[in-house]
Amino acid sequence: MNEPELVAEHKTKPQDRIKFSQLAAYGAGGIIPIALFNIAGILVGLMGNISLGLSAFWLGAILIVPRLWDALSDPIIGHLSDNTRTRWGRRRPYLLIGGILVAISFVVIWWIPKGDMVRSWFPTDSGYQWFQLSYILVTLMIFFTAVNIFEIPHGALGMEITSDYHERTRLFSAKSFVGNLFAMGTPWLLVLANMEIFKGVGGNEADGMRYVSLMIAAIIIPLSFWWTYKLHEPGFVKAAKHEKTPFWQDLKRTANNRNFLMLTLTIFTLAMGFNFVILLGSYIPIFYVFGGDKVAGAYLLALNGMIWGITGLLAVFPLNWISPRLGKRNTLTIAIVLMVVAQLSKIVCYNPAYPYLIIIPTVLLSAGMLFFFTLGSSMVGDICDEDELKTGYRADGSYYSIFWWFIKMGTALASFVGGALIVFTMFDETQVTKVDSIQGNIKELHSEAVLWKGYQDAGGSSVTWYEKAKKQSEQALEESKKYVIYLEKESTRDRSEGHENLPEYSKNRKEMLMNALIKTKTTVAELEKLELIFASSSSATSDTLLHYAVPLMLQTKLEKAKMNSFELMSHLESKAKETEKSRKHYDELMPVINNVNERLATLNLAAAPEWLENELGQLEKELVTLTKQTPYTLFMMRFVEIGLPVLLSLFSIYFVMRYTLTEKRSHEIKELLNQRNAQ
Repeated sequence: MNEPELVAEHKTKPQDRIKFSQLAAYGAGGIIPIALFNIAGILVGLMGNISLGLSAFWLGAILIVPRLWDALSDPIIGHLSDNTRTRWGRRRPYLLIGGILVAISFVVIWWIPKGDMVRSWFPTDSGYQWFQLSYILVTLMIFFTAVNIFEIPHGALGMEITSDYHERTRLFSAKSFVGNLFAMGTPWLLVLANMEIFKGVGGNEADGMRYVSLMIAAIIIPLSFWWTYKLHEPGFVKAAKHEKTPFWQDLKRTANNRNFLMLTLTIFTLAMGFNFVILLGSYIPIFYVFGGDKVAGAYLLALNGMIWGITGLLAVFPLNWISPRLGKRNTLTIAIVLMVVAQLSKIVCYNPAYPYLIIIPTVLLSAGMLFFFTLGSSMVGDICDEDELKTGYRADGSYYSIFWWFIKMGTALASFVGGALIVFTMFDETQVTKVDSIQGNIKELHSEAVLWKGYQDAGGSSVTWYEKAKKQSEQALEESKKYVIYLEKESTRDRSEGHENLPEYSKNRKEMLMNALIKTKTTVAELEKLELIFASSSSATSDTLLHYAVPLMLQTKLEKAKMNSFELMSHLESKAKETEKSRKHYDELMPVINNVNERLATLNLAAAPEWLENELGQLEKELVTLTKQTPYTLFMMRFVEIGLPVLLSLFSIYFVMRYTLTEKRSHEIKELLNQRNAQ
């Protein structure tokens, strides 16, 4: 065990102080690795599972592939950055190229092909899901490569901007500060994606993220030019004279540095522990605290994220006060202890009766994380100084890239393990996505009922209502024709996969499809007649015509809702037979889905819009109950999410105690380097 770190009094020289303009420009670069990096890592997995119905296990499996790609790309980018020689320096060209690529690729991620027409291209559900998983994999690889092109040179540049021990911490604190400032708004993206203005009527959060991502790109691209213009490279004059080094020589240098290995293992172990359960941290507020209410859960996650961001902003200040007094290694240990306490507090703070108790562990965890990762990056800079004293060569890009490669490998392994853990808890994503489908149908019906209620309130015929009715009937006809094509294809396919214990499922499904097909074809014929009526009538409609038209325009949406409701009921029946231990849970859900089925079957579309609006509103509320998960799933989510990070934090403390580069030694190294450079 090492002796306690003795901290000598140190005052930063005026010439070593970083200008505020440089501090702000460098700090703004934290938006990409802190905010956007986490959005892609968390929301893609979350939305892929609960919005698209993709397997959490396979989502976790494919999320490991970009990290394996990082194993190759990170050190290569770091090596290229160290050996780049341009009129703009070694690092700055990568900031511009990487920033623009990040913005573009972030948008592409969310345009995952989906919908009934895309689904009809594939003979099986599994084929359709593998197509979506493949799209996610390819776009994530492009996105994470773009992030690396920006982040590795950006991190290396931060270690070169100043050689002062505490100014380096201040610089990386600015990066954490701005990154967390934007991360504060990250959870609200889920809220924005759930707004109808982004997702559209009947859409879900995956649809909404398509348009939210465009707003993000509009921010990142201008910032990329600012970063490139504003940041300078004080060490480039000296670095430009260095001979270019072979790739394997740079790797060998980092592997032989004991302090670098101890620091990297410390960060890797703890990051791996918390990343293992990061997805579960999003599931628990939705499915345990709020019983499956995604909207309420999204708001809690958004508020929690904002508290996380605010804490991260404020934690920068105590970090810059504590670290100079206790030393970086001791402060790093305090950060780990703080995160362990945060995890243990969740035993009490995950409470459906008091949902906002979750803020307590969030505050503790955010402060600990801010301390931990800010100090980690700063300490890599100190190690690079030590290495330069020994070798006469600075390889900041190689050190920084390999340091973050280990962290990303922890994230990669965590993505795979996290998905496996969700499967282990027996979380039922199929149940959630099928409820989503019905909710989307009912929300569309509800929106239409409100629209035509407005017609009655207006009291009579008008040109405005004529045009609306004509437009709505055209859209309904187009929707009905597409649904006919879908039903015809589905009626020829066997979708019994996953329903092996329901021998009557295939027969019942075939009957439902044929009934829906007959009704939808009839609707198409009636809507075509309605088009002729509109074409031959004047620009004023009568109440009689509207009473005839409204049910026709809603009929296909109702057929979709009934079909989706049947699929959900069959799924719940199948799960009830598979999991006898959770029989009571499914016994509670079956009366609810049976009631929904009956009410949809008897729903009178020709009734007064006020009654229809009220009936559909009640159905929406009842459907939330159907996303509720089994007691076993909810318990295992909490047990794993709390316990696993605590266990791995103990290993992290063990490694940090073996880090020997004290503050005193760092100051000695700086003075020796200054003397060498002066000579």
